[in-house]
Amino acid sequence: MRFDLTLIQNWIGNGARVLDLGCGDGTLLAALRDNKQVDGLGVEIDANDITHCIARGINVIEQDLNASLENFRSASFDAVVMTLALQALRYPHRVLDEMLRIGREGIVTFPNFGHWRARGYLVGRGRMPVSKFLPYTWYDTPNIHFCTVRDFEALCAEKNIRIINRAMIGGNDSQNALAQAWPNLFAVTAVYHIGR
Repeated sequence: MRFDLTLIQNWIGNGARVLDLGCGDGTLLAALRDNKQVDGLGVEIDANDITHCIARGINVIEQDLNASLENFRSASFDAVVMTLALQALRYPHRVLDEMLRIGREGIVTFPNFGHWRARGYLVGRGRMPVSKFLPYTWYDTPNIHFCTVRDFEALCAEKNIRIINRAMIGGNDSQNALAQAWPNLFAVTAVYHIGR
């Protein structure tokens, strides 16, 4: 399991009702169900991932996060999770608002475009970075809104979103000291626990 998904489990209570936006193949929801007796629901657009969710016994609905989340009642979940999807949304700020309308708390993870390797790639090569973590070229990437740790925290401040907790993952899939001390420069992935 990806390290960010492992961290997220610590922020979700036993028996919580969880909505996972862009749930992928259902890995997180299956772990939460098995380890924390969570009542989970996934939202996914990819047909193969939906098939994997169903095979794991995960409740999932097919829906485009860019369209709307109006079909979910306010305060109907304890936590709304969205991992590595924020940067692929047309209006990420609106989805954050919807997450915190639907759930008491939200958990978001995203790749930190301010990481020193991304900066070095741009400076040294003059081209958009392509790496193991960001394997797409600029013209075929699903990522349309890259942001940095500072960008995300500025958006939270602007929208009066409270940062309950955060974890920064370094290049070796761990919470190393450099990523914690200087997250905008050394974090590969940012993990935020947010609320109102």
